[in-house]
Amino acid sequence: MSSSISPDIAGLRALSHPLRLRMLGLLRSDGPATATTLARRLDLNTGATSYHLRQLARHGFIEEDAERGNGRDRWWRASHDSTRTELRAEGVVDSDVEAYLTTVALIYADRMRAAIAEMAALPPQWRHVGTLSDWELSLTPAQAQRLVQSLTSLIEETDESDGDDAAAFVVNLNAFPRPGQRWGGS
Repeated sequence: MSSSISPDIAGLRALSHPLRLRMLGLLRSDGPATATTLARRLDLNTGATSYHLRQLARHGFIEEDAERGNGRDRWWRASHDSTRTELRAEGVVDSDVEAYLTTVALIYADRMRAAIAEMAALPPQWRHVGTLSDWELSLTPAQAQRLVQSLTSLIEETDESDGDDAAAFVVNLNAFPRPGQRWGGS
């Protein structure tokens, strides 16, 4: 079972910075790294990278990997496998939620563009297993919540494989009311 973190409002604000969200993603997907390694991968200077790593650590997203490195190199690792957000929690401000979700959407879009660009180079057995599909359903709020909960449970209950043919497989769950609708008497 994977571990997850549900950030408080200060953590949500900290994750609203695209570089921090990308760093956290790299530490989760590629494992522990130093500020120098991450700076090289993200085309940043090490000072800026170190600053953002300290902010992530301050909010509990990452931690120092004391088993690695020496007195000069400080290694960092993700503290959790995933981030779960409770967007209706007490103290959560709509503008903070919007900033965070905008950053998440940018990261998702970048990742999808990269996946599409690499499709032709995938091994044959991986070329047709993904999807970028969408459905539009007419649901009540209760039905929508049950659907999201069911999909989330299915994803979380899927056992990971350590087989020779296993590879990282990204699942982004995006579910929301269609933008531009008229609500009630508006």
